[in-house]
Amino acid sequence: MRTVIFDLDGTLADTSGDLIAAGNAAFRRMGFGDVLDPVTDARTAMMGGGRAMLMAGFERLGQPFGEAQIAAGYPVLLTAYAENIDRFSTLYPGTAAAIEGLRGAGYGVGICTNKPEALAHQLLTALGVRNLFGSLIGADTLAVRKPDPAPLREAVTRLGGDHGQAILVGDSVTDRETARAAGMRSLLVTFGPDGRGVADLQPDALLDHYDGLAAVVAELIG
Repeated sequence: MRTVIFDLDGTLADTSGDLIAAGNAAFRRMGFGDVLDPVTDARTAMMGGGRAMLMAGFERLGQPFGEAQIAAGYPVLLTAYAENIDRFSTLYPGTAAAIEGLRGAGYGVGICTNKPEALAHQLLTALGVRNLFGSLIGADTLAVRKPDPAPLREAVTRLGGDHGQAILVGDSVTDRETARAAGMRSLLVTFGPDGRGVADLQPDALLDHYDGLAAVVAELIG
């Protein structure tokens, strides 16, 4: 089976607003107030995740920090995020229709994300698209995470897909390197956190809008 696997944050949906809000909830709990900015920290939020947001906040504050401070703030961040996971998050235009089109054309469709699996499931359900994906591999599904190729391969395997006819749609160097390590093709979106800067990563193809997904996928894996 031809298979298309998607990253989540920055690829299927803009999740930066809810991630930043969760990070600020953690900083408020620690007595610092709102440290993270919804605009300037959006890239860190969607590409680096919770721990990266906490590190960025501590650096901005000029506060000494180590693993103990990150470990203390991280559970607070996760709880706050789970409680308000879709307040601001939205699918990119055309996402659902494009994925439904792939399914109708006989492609297997799944998710491979570095978001914890339970949170990924919760978010996709809240956005109304969980049923579109036949597999879901999160950061904690296996013992390793992207850019290790094992999660991507597992996402394909769970769909009964052919690893030689699979593609990863993502938005970052992590996705590019994961696909390369797995021996699969990569398609990077130009509407994510890095915009058209992803062209510098030399993926197999670029996607400017989900309206063009089917045509690009057909060119890459038939």
